[in-house]
Amino acid sequence: MTEALKDHGEPDGHNASLTSPISSDGRPVYGERYRIAARTGSAVRLNTGDILRVINTHGTQVCDFWAFSADDPREYMSMEHVRGQLQTIIPQAGQPLCTNKRRPILQFTTDTSPGIHDTIIAACDIYRYRSLGVETYHDNCTDNLRMAMLAIGLRAREIPCPFNLWMNIPVSDQHETSWCPPVSNPGDYAEFRAEMDCIAVMSACPQDLVPVNGLDNVPVELHYEVRSG
Repeated sequence: MTEALKDHGEPDGHNASLTSPISSDGRPVYGERYRIAARTGSAVRLNTGDILRVINTHGTQVCDFWAFSADDPREYMSMEHVRGQLQTIIPQAGQPLCTNKRRPILQFTTDTSPGIHDTIIAACDIYRYRSLGVETYHDNCTDNLRMAMLAIGLRAREIPCPFNLWMNIPVSDQHETSWCPPVSNPGDYAEFRAEMDCIAVMSACPQDLVPVNGLDNVPVELHYEVRSG
């Protein structure tokens, strides 16, 4: 069995996520603001105690967000476990985010937005866009994760469900979901404190067929910064 078949780390297509890491190993310069171009992803290494600020620059952009243990990427922030631990489908600032081993990996410390995020929708992938009628390759968050990890010398051997920052997926009393635009504002940000050495990955979601990235369905850039805790 080839290495590519042993895990889920091989992307189905390519974009700048693969060729534009912030550094060869993903280590940031503290205080520097990094840009995640529309439709691409970025990975950053965090030391325990570091603070990551993810910025919704234009207020309309969803960020698919993951975190993996630096010691063993098979341990990762798990929305299934987070929902069970917190007994909610939308984590709020002040709450811990745990891994599939039920250990804290990030503390959600600050949220300047109205607090509407999503933990139930899987990252978009080529199959999602095929189901929406796209016949050619479409940028997607799953591949952005894979490429962002490869760009710093790692592989995403698992594709966890992301913490979808600013994604607005209301659930009705009849348990039905809807695809709605974000309610965040330009410049809103979420901050996370690393509770273990980890790799955070962010994707400026390329979805342009349902209005999760604004009513005009136009994905745009995001930014992020890291500071020492």
